[in-house]
Amino acid sequence: MQKYDVIVIGSGPAGQRAAIQAAKSGKRVALIEKQQEIGGVCVNSGTIPSKTMREAVLHLSGYNYQNIYGINYRVKDKITMADLAFRVQHVIKTEVDVAEAQLTRNGIELVHGAASFADPKTIRVTGTQGVSEYTADVFIIATGTKPAVSPKVPLNNRNIINSDQILQMPELPKTLIVVGGGVIGVEYTCMFAVLGVRVILVEKRPRLLEFADAEIVEALSYHLRDRRVIMRLNEEVQSVEETPDGKVVANLQSNKKVLGDALLYAVGRMGNVDELSLAAAGITSDSRGRIPVDADYRTCQPHIFAVGDVIGFPSLASVSMEQGRIAAAKALGLPVHSNPANYPYGIYSIPEISFLGKTEEQLTNEDAPYEVGIAYYREIARGQIRGDTTGRLKLIFHRETKKLLGIHIIGEGAAELLHIGQAVFVLDGTIEYFVDVVFNYPTLAECYKAAAFNGLNKLASL
Repeated sequence: MQKYDVIVIGSGPAGQRAAIQAAKSGKRVALIEKQQEIGGVCVNSGTIPSKTMREAVLHLSGYNYQNIYGINYRVKDKITMADLAFRVQHVIKTEVDVAEAQLTRNGIELVHGAASFADPKTIRVTGTQGVSEYTADVFIIATGTKPAVSPKVPLNNRNIINSDQILQMPELPKTLIVVGGGVIGVEYTCMFAVLGVRVILVEKRPRLLEFADAEIVEALSYHLRDRRVIMRLNEEVQSVEETPDGKVVANLQSNKKVLGDALLYAVGRMGNVDELSLAAAGITSDSRGRIPVDADYRTCQPHIFAVGDVIGFPSLASVSMEQGRIAAAKALGLPVHSNPANYPYGIYSIPEISFLGKTEEQLTNEDAPYEVGIAYYREIARGQIRGDTTGRLKLIFHRETKKLLGIHIIGEGAAELLHIGQAVFVLDGTIEYFVDVVFNYPTLAECYKAAAFNGLNKLASL
């Protein structure tokens, strides 16, 4: 039986960062991965493929230039699933190579096989070479998630699929039913709509992306409707069936029927814990496979930690990386400082959305005295140059102290643009910073100055 200081289970973003943090601290580290390729869902079927597919969609469709050259402008007339998959596979291979190089450079031993706990201090790994056992002082679980399944939706890996199977569709459907208005469902709805697919989005809640700012979500909803997306909100799927002629029918609880060429089921994800034998380690998970942890990502067993999507919200790759780093540092008694209130959110819809801090709804519920400043891309020279005249940047700030309370952006480049405001927010700055600073011209960063003036002018007029 081999002995390690730290064993990490899962090689996604959280697992990689945990293993590297432990290795850089001089510990002997093993990283266990069930799949042949490392990187987890993030690299192989989730974040990286979907964001790469988005870039391929934007490029091939000519979307970013249609405001300038006309709605019929295209880089490629007949876009196929093969066109999208080609770029995706290229990026995946590169990401896997980079990750493997990082592990090798840091002296981390990679073990391929399915891990399960034999007892709280022992892991059993079943791989192509048989069964091996390993023990460690610290275990970090970073096994990620898998798409949730439902008996109402009989997946066939062809025209009734989940988000992990998108690129396996033989061809672009003319009509696509998307079930689920969360991040995954919204992102793929946007991509297929830009490709000219008629999309029907079914969501059981009254609005999309309920955790985001209502005004920003309403702006996104406008864009979706403008792209001929039909949104069936407050609707729930009762059953799904394939017709004899190869179509798909979604029967809704309201007795409506929705017909399409294909259906994407994107209603949540489940923690990958089925094979871990958590009970043998004295750990439990909830009905969705999420492992409860404390503020330091420690489970009920003091030497076993869990990080990433397997512990639930927010299930962002960026946050998972930070959780992995923090857990490894805490496990080894190293000083580490990180504030979840400062974590940004990036939603790669079209147009993309990014935000940090509180929404207007949250501040209203708290009776907080706030004001809002807004800048529109169409009023910024860079917005006209880029052809994005529909984006906007929204600053929420305290009426008395002028401190930033929230930053909400919709528009191309939102996820990058947010980081300017993030620095001011984290350093407890005020909206007046943006008035005094000079931004390069022409840039989208000028939106911060315009939004700051807009907000302060509202105060001056009272």
